Amino acid sequence: MRNRQIAAQKIEATVTIRVSGKLFQGHLSYLDHLVESAAECRLWPLLSLSDLKELDRAAILYLLRGDRDRFALVSCPTFVREWMDHERQQAAA
Repeated sequence: MRNRQIAAQKIEATVTIRVSGKLFQGHLSYLDHLVESAAECRLWPLLSLSDLKELDRAAILYLLRGDRDRFALVSCPTFVREWMDHERQQAAA
């Protein structure tokens, strides 16, 4: 609920959070903390995934739930976009 209140406020600046290497379920609480901290500072978080090499399904679902609502994805590798599209199609079926 708090995130939605913060997101509803006017945000004029961005902050880029670079995610590289691996992103697994165990990393998500730290990443979520960074996203929340940015929002509390009235900064729109941009997750740069250009150097992301490996992730698990929990990470994909986190990205899907937050994309455009809590943060924006930038420099997203093709394999991540394709997996996200696949998960969207599965959820719609």
